[in-house]
Amino acid sequence: MASSTTPSPVLKQPVKLACVQLASGSDKAANLAHAAAKVREAAAAGAKIVVLPECFNSPYGCDHFPSYAETLLPSPPTEAQSPSFHALSAMARDNAVYLIGGSIPELVTTITTTTEGTHEEPKKTYYNTSLTFDPSGTLLATHRKIHLFDISIPGKITFRESDVLSPGDTLTLVDLPPYGRVAVAICYDVRFPELATIAARRGAFALVYPGAFNLTTGPLHWKLLGQARAVDNQCYVALCSPARDMSAGYHAWGHSLVVDPMAQVLGEAGEGEEVVVAELDGDKIEEARKGIPLRDQRRFDVYPDVSQGAVAAKEP
Repeated sequence: MASSTTPSPVLKQPVKLACVQLASGSDKAANLAHAAAKVREAAAAGAKIVVLPECFNSPYGCDHFPSYAETLLPSPPTEAQSPSFHALSAMARDNAVYLIGGSIPELVTTITTTTEGTHEEPKKTYYNTSLTFDPSGTLLATHRKIHLFDISIPGKITFRESDVLSPGDTLTLVDLPPYGRVAVAICYDVRFPELATIAARRGAFALVYPGAFNLTTGPLHWKLLGQARAVDNQCYVALCSPARDMSAGYHAWGHSLVVDPMAQVLGEAGEGEEVVVAELDGDKIEEARKGIPLRDQRRFDVYPDVSQGAVAAKEP
């Protein structure tokens, strides 16, 4: 007998989310100050959840990751170890917002000891890492990019993050108590529908992807992937890109956007700096799921539920 109990809403109350599309240069301190100004702008527009782009504190590229990388563990790091951590914490606190801090290059240094008691050379491991803070400036979650951007399209673009970066190994779900749960992933992670499906089945009302698609893959797949993840999972999707800078070594596509549970684009930026604000409403999620009841029609007798046994995020 079917239950008559109405499912609790995955988004408890409407909330404005902002994607901050900005350009970053070689001066980390200037990048952090610029991001702070843009977060203030987003908060002034009524956003309570603010998202920054991938690698917002530095230029994007394998040549830049090591020189801009910061030590995040043990947490909290000192300001000298991670000025970006402390800047993000202050942005969240000063504006009373939940801040999904794009991503920054992270350094983990491991020193091993031999059986003879001597220290080996320190091993340096780099990650592409997103930090989420609450309105008090407290770290809520850390996501390390799981799927590294290794592609080669002849005559167009070749890029290998794995030449420098290591992959993360956990799905990141973040509880925002007044609203519900969001999933945070980074850029290339959006191409892997399993990650999104697991997050949605575990109650995420929004899938949030700071990302930096390029001028080859951007026009092909950026919006398409945002809409696909939204319609697959009947939830909101936010993609937040850097602004395009043709003088930089890597040319970002831009076009940050927010997509609703029926795959309608609620707001989309152009190429330059822009703040995209959209209101997310839990009723829209429920309307989509009642009208096209995928959640009740899945055939786990034919295929497995991928959310079972997935690795959940560790405590920050």
